[in-house]
Amino acid sequence: MLTVIASLIPVFLLIALGYALRRILLKRDEHWVGLEQLVYYVLFPALLIETLGRANLASVPIAGVGGAMLSSVLIMGALCLALRPLLVRTLTLSGPSFTSLFQGAVRWQTFVALSVVGNMLGDLGLAVASVAMVAMIPVLNVMSVSVLAHFASPQKTSWRATGLAIAKNPFIWGCLIGIAINISKLPIPKPLYEFAGSLGHSSLAIGLLVVGAGLQLDGLRRPNAVAALTVALKLIGMPIIAITLGWSFGLSGANLVVVACCASVPSASNAYVLARQMGGDAPLLAQILVLQTVVAAFTMPLFIAFAG
Repeated sequence: MLTVIASLIPVFLLIALGYALRRILLKRDEHWVGLEQLVYYVLFPALLIETLGRANLASVPIAGVGGAMLSSVLIMGALCLALRPLLVRTLTLSGPSFTSLFQGAVRWQTFVALSVVGNMLGDLGLAVASVAMVAMIPVLNVMSVSVLAHFASPQKTSWRATGLAIAKNPFIWGCLIGIAINISKLPIPKPLYEFAGSLGHSSLAIGLLVVGAGLQLDGLRRPNAVAALTVALKLIGMPIIAITLGWSFGLSGANLVVVACCASVPSASNAYVLARQMGGDAPLLAQILVLQTVVAAFTMPLFIAFAG
């Protein structure tokens, strides 16, 4: 419990600092637009290249861990799409709001997951988490970009335009480059890895500051039904699906614990940046991210203990 809470506290503090900076020091919108662009086009793609390129996959049950995580993401994405007509009728859900629900339900906060598994399981936990990253991150980015391209615009987007948006997305290029480096075993000089790592690690902090800058506290005091539903889907539904699939793939012990941890973390801060760049409901997503961060302090330890 204490390890999980300790890993969530820096996330919450960075969001709170971003909220304070937006209202005290960096009050102009263009300051935050520039930071969003920096995270979107440079910093987070560098994190993807560095982490996926270095992932140690040798001693991990790749089929079991990767299969459980990938399947859980696909099932949750399909569930969100299946629920959309009902939510449109009952909650008057708009297209941009649906994209925030979708991203909030399927994406995962890599920083929190790596902090928790690293503290609990050391290098073994990080190796297993790397398999989860390889399995989930490329698919999650393709899914998120596709949903945003298709539903965020008032006009119905053609599949050709959606494909073009996917092809131009820097997150997906970061995934492809990182996986290519990992598979090909290219001899990348250490200074280049360190350069990419420095850029990538800063993306986590700056991305959370940007989330805090877009936060509306009125929405936190009175969270709407869409935000509450997204919290339930991500922090309860996703871990149940992932742990069940992990059992079906024959996972146990540390491998199942990592699957439970990766499935039960809050959604990713870079989802907010993606929503801002592609026309999603960014204020709703900021509300979802903060609510999930608070609630995850209670739900994550339960699912991790259950899996262990």
